[in-house]
Amino acid sequence: MSSTPDLEQSRHLATALPGPRSQALAERQKAAVPAGVATTMPVYAARAAGGILEDVDGNRLIDLASGIAVTSVGAAHPRVVAAVQEQVAQFTHTSFMITPYEGYVAVAEQLDRTAPISGQTRTALFNSGAEAVENAVKVARSYTGKQAVAAFDHAYHGRTTLTMALTAKNMPYKHHFGPFAPEIYRVPGSYPLRDGLSGAEAAQHAISALEKQIGAENLAAVIMEPIQGEGGFIVPAEGFLPAVVEWCKANDVLFIADEVQSGVARTGSWFACEAEGVEPDLMTTAKGIAGGMPLSGVTGRAEVMDSVHPGGLGGTYGGNPVATAAALAVFEAIEDEDLLAKATRIEQVIREHFDQNADDRIAEVRGRGAMMAIELVEPGTREPDAALTAAVAAAVRATGVILLTCGTYGNVIRFLPPLTIGEDLLKEGLSEVTKALQSA
Repeated sequence: MSSTPDLEQSRHLATALPGPRSQALAERQKAAVPAGVATTMPVYAARAAGGILEDVDGNRLIDLASGIAVTSVGAAHPRVVAAVQEQVAQFTHTSFMITPYEGYVAVAEQLDRTAPISGQTRTALFNSGAEAVENAVKVARSYTGKQAVAAFDHAYHGRTTLTMALTAKNMPYKHHFGPFAPEIYRVPGSYPLRDGLSGAEAAQHAISALEKQIGAENLAAVIMEPIQGEGGFIVPAEGFLPAVVEWCKANDVLFIADEVQSGVARTGSWFACEAEGVEPDLMTTAKGIAGGMPLSGVTGRAEVMDSVHPGGLGGTYGGNPVATAAALAVFEAIEDEDLLAKATRIEQVIREHFDQNADDRIAEVRGRGAMMAIELVEPGTREPDAALTAAVAAAVRATGVILLTCGTYGNVIRFLPPLTIGEDLLKEGLSEVTKALQSA
């Protein structure tokens, strides 16, 4: 089954961006949607498939964002489309807490099978990444009987009151939205480009802060993204994660791996924490799990997950049947089309491109699989260059390439293409980044 429905896989600009229909929709948006809901691209989507998004004016754009790592199998994969259509015709909702259905159980079984957690596991389903994180914290507190939770510098875990407290960056995520949830603590992580520390050294700094500022006897869980997302696609130094996890296990503290952005084949393995053999007690998933349908999960050791009393976990829409049908189709597509290998190949293409187009303003090319980034600095320094980053991103978008930035300092360009993108399209999009850098 082809992963690219009938949408020509080529970039084409029928108008300047934004086109007239997008401009008209933007005016309607201003009148109907609050300014706090901001958008990156000034175009309105009409269709998308493979590595292309087509807007309402007929412009075809190269997609290097995947809706923020969501449409990893493409935005209209035929398997997902067929599964959703079939399920919609049967029923759209019953609430699993009222009358359950097989799809929820099947997705839980799939996550239990692929999660890098030994022994028996259990999975509960929810709607969004932030909701999964909140429930992982609830489970950790229930199991341990402790309240404190520690997160790391540069972390991003969501926008709700609890997850904003876990998130490190003020603008735009936390500014003016306090007070935040209590018993949340922040400790130093590992940012090799900026701290210059080995994994063991960075872990010792983190563990010292955990012991001195919180105390293991008060700490329910430590939560971390194996590759930090909004903070800048930061890959911790080798050995950092295993050392932190080892300390957690030795001190009866649960380790929560936040795989919302990095999980479900994005990094070339099912989950990013597999790269260093890290075994979490709890793991959160969302984004790429259901091909664009809202779905998330918390997977954990059976005795941890079962510590919550009946009725303590759930939600009206959690594990919606249409979303679970989509998720099962996503799992099939990943396995049948060998998308883990395709994610690894995307990393090779990106690294080769920037090896061949070296620039002294690129301080680092980093990431794994189809979760890659470049960090931009002032030449000859490590000073973040947010202005250059914004200028390059704007120039690339104007050429018809969907591109995202991130980073605590606003100086990181990230690449999150669909795993189904054609290699020529990927290279074409990367070339526009290089051209924009050369012209900046």
